[in-house]
Amino acid sequence: MSKHIKTGLYWFLALQFALGAVTKYWPGDTIFSTAYAVKFADWGYPPYMRFVVGALEGIAAILLVIPRRRTRFLGAVTLMFVLTGAVTTHIVNHDPAVESWAAPAHLVVMTVIALAHWPADWRHLLPGGGPDALPRLGPGGTSRSGAVQVPPF
Repeated sequence: MSKHIKTGLYWFLALQFALGAVTKYWPGDTIFSTAYAVKFADWGYPPYMRFVVGALEGIAAILLVIPRRRTRFLGAVTLMFVLTGAVTTHIVNHDPAVESWAAPAHLVVMTVIALAHWPADWRHLLPGGGPDALPRLGPGGTSRSGAVQVPPF
């Protein structure tokens, strides 16, 4: 797959979730459905949960468009948690399939993206992490100063 197509896919997905984030903050009905304040109340969630979900969707959308493996992985995993909650909510509330097909479809897509950007080493998720961040050890596990160091696991 070409780089331009991948970039376009990430932007398309990010725009979908950014739009979803905006609709969570929208006070009234949207062009897509009734107000999320009403939906979240009908689902049994406290009123502030729509803002939490909207913030997570917005942050994850930004992370998806940053062309780094770590940020795309974190964005996809964040959306996996949000979408798992959405799918569970639709199942528990017996929502019609015509209203709830998007959450499981996006969950599958985010799972594929997370797996595609899975870090080779968990230290790559941390700023400054990775194999280059390990101390350089000489023969016998000693540093250049002669002190014995144990590499982190």
